[in-house]
Amino acid sequence: MPDYGDYLICGLSSQLRQYIQGFDELLTPDDGNRLRVAPVIRLGFLDVVPDAQIFGQIGRVAPALHRELLQRLADHLTTL
Repeated sequence: MPDYGDYLICGLSSQLRQYIQGFDELLTPDDGNRLRVAPVIRLGFLDVVPDAQIFGQIGRVAPALHRELLQRLADHLTTL
C-alpha cells in the first residue's frame, strides 16, 4: 500500500466448499505455482499486512492469472 510498504493480500483456503464460482479461483498444484495442495484463492478475504510480517512465499500465480484476478476484484468493487 502507498507510503507504508504494506501488502494487500487475499486469502488462500484448502476448504473447497468456500469457493465462489465466477469470483474466486481454484488452483491445481503444479511445478509452475509450487503449491502442495489445491487451494481456493478467496478474493473476498482481503487484509493489509506490514512488510515485517511477510516471511516468505508459499507459491506463485502466473502473471496473466494475477492480472485477471485483479481485474475481477476491481470489477466487483466498482459495481457496489
